[in-house]
Amino acid sequence: MIIDPKIEKYAEEFSSHQGAVLNELFRETHLKIMNPRMLSGQLQGRFLSMISHMIRPKNILEIGTYTGYSAICLAEGLQEKGTIHTIEIDLELEAIAKKYFRKAGIENSVVAHFGNALEIIPPLDLVFDLVFIDADKENYPNYYHLIINKVRKGGFIVVDNVLWSGKVVQPLKSGDKDTAGIFAFNALVQQDERVENVLLPLRDGLMLLRKI
Repeated sequence: MIIDPKIEKYAEEFSSHQGAVLNELFRETHLKIMNPRMLSGQLQGRFLSMISHMIRPKNILEIGTYTGYSAICLAEGLQEKGTIHTIEIDLELEAIAKKYFRKAGIENSVVAHFGNALEIIPPLDLVFDLVFIDADKENYPNYYHLIINKVRKGGFIVVDNVLWSGKVVQPLKSGDKDTAGIFAFNALVQQDERVENVLLPLRDGLMLLRKI
């Protein structure tokens, strides 16, 4: 996160609340799960919910479930009988994610995939209205190549951590594959004439893309 914590706290105070289920999930993630900073949190979660409500997607793809917080936020805007496919490589997170999908009442709208997204995405025979990418940064360009033709014209892609704690404006260190992946992804998007994009300095940076 590169935003002044006081500014972020103020922004949270003047944004809609996350609700009881997400508040419980936030607390449990911070108490029991490693690297809780990977959780979207209130401000980004409300942004994802707002985007989803604006689009009213029928099909959502999420790459990087973690404990399920962002999937719940994204599912809030689904059409009736809409579906969110969410992919997580860490099998140890399956129980907590599914627990909170049930608590949020979206278990029938979620298809949870556990395994390598690079292998799971290609056979998905669906057209997505909204895609959210928040997984290993080294593979961001690979994920983009895999999903771009699965997004409908006029559909949206949201990508997290594209400012990567400010490392994008610093010299790339040797062996830093994550930052290299972010650099490559941002450049790829900027040069892709199939999309319009805006990089938002929200939390750790969100890239918002519309397929044209």
